[in-house]
Amino acid sequence: MPSLRFLLCTIFFFSLLPACAQPRAPRDPGTLPLANSDAEKRILAVLEEARQAGKLYLSVPIADGRMLRLLTETVNAKQVVEIGTSTGYSGLWLCLALESTGGKLTTFEFDKERAATARKHFEQAGVASMVTLIEGDAHENVKRVKGPVDVVFIDADKEGYVDYLEKVLPLVRPGGLILAHNTQLGSVRDGYVKKVMADPSLETVIYNDGGGLGITVKKR
Repeated sequence: MPSLRFLLCTIFFFSLLPACAQPRAPRDPGTLPLANSDAEKRILAVLEEARQAGKLYLSVPIADGRMLRLLTETVNAKQVVEIGTSTGYSGLWLCLALESTGGKLTTFEFDKERAATARKHFEQAGVASMVTLIEGDAHENVKRVKGPVDVVFIDADKEGYVDYLEKVLPLVRPGGLILAHNTQLGSVRDGYVKKVMADPSLETVIYNDGGGLGITVKKR
């Protein structure tokens, strides 16, 4: 199995090919991608409308959203778990990939108002049928998830990352991904990042173009 670093380097290399072949600058990773279908156009329109209207709360930067989508589609994810729905912005990026893979998203949110906003965004984007949003304490509710899970994205209470990891890791299939946001924050860096870096069954790299995204593969 290729290492995670090899996979990311390969993705980065091929992303530069169009720029090398044409006399123009590559697309800024901080801008929305080009839509390839009507379904993508609808999701991207909701992402942009939410951003312009300020209907977001502690959401991922576009660069991280694009990486979430790219990684989820690369592993052909069928079951994705998100811990920390917020207003649904990162979930929509995951759904961009799931439109192609035919997968489903289970996402957890503690705050009722943010959960309600997320549901509206999922409805507007036409992806509500592929999303199960569970309200309440994710530390308890995540126990309801059944494996195998292809991708986990953790972006909730920062002190709880290690607990989330310990609960979801047994559910992640070999070759699956655990993604964690805000890895530059001290509580995440000193707890979660140290733990995944010290685990020989995992391989982790940190993507720093956005808000700090830990990308961990569960080795086969």
